[in-house]
Amino acid sequence: MSVDEPRVHLLRAVNVGGAKLPMVRLREIAADLGATDVSTYIASGNLIARPPGVPADFDRALEGAIETEFGFFREVISRSVDELAAALAAYPFATAPDFPEAPYGHICFLAGTPDAEAVADFVARDFGGGERLAVIGDDLHLDYPDGAGATKLSAPMIAKGLGVPGTARNLRTVGKLIGLATRR
Repeated sequence: MSVDEPRVHLLRAVNVGGAKLPMVRLREIAADLGATDVSTYIASGNLIARPPGVPADFDRALEGAIETEFGFFREVISRSVDELAAALAAYPFATAPDFPEAPYGHICFLAGTPDAEAVADFVARDFGGGERLAVIGDDLHLDYPDGAGATKLSAPMIAKGLGVPGTARNLRTVGKLIGLATRR
């Protein structure tokens, strides 16, 4: 399936813990791979672009190019504007778009659909910080009552518990990415 619509490509864990990836270089790599209408938002791995061909193929090519040049592997998980909007609208712990009532709300965009049994086990766990969790399709919805910085729930725990990796963005960032991609 090839699409000619903007997509948001979310890179997991860049510009933290030694995995430095300048956004100007990310834009250049995406363009070198044939993407058009390329931009980034903040320095945390948010790429907005029209990928050439099949979006999943572009995501894998981007992962490979980053690993080749920078020496670290980071998943690229992309969503269409409609998919991002649906995930935001489905957020179960606040009413969209009134997200000030959920200042610690996040959506972890997963690389695939987790197994139903893994989901049931994972969302029933107590991570010690009062986190509320819900998996809807390929998205893990999170509410951190004390903030994401205070939780013990980590990306590796999510990947292990659900069987698929993901990358999280706060609700305001998701809303901003939708707005930026929609204006294309």
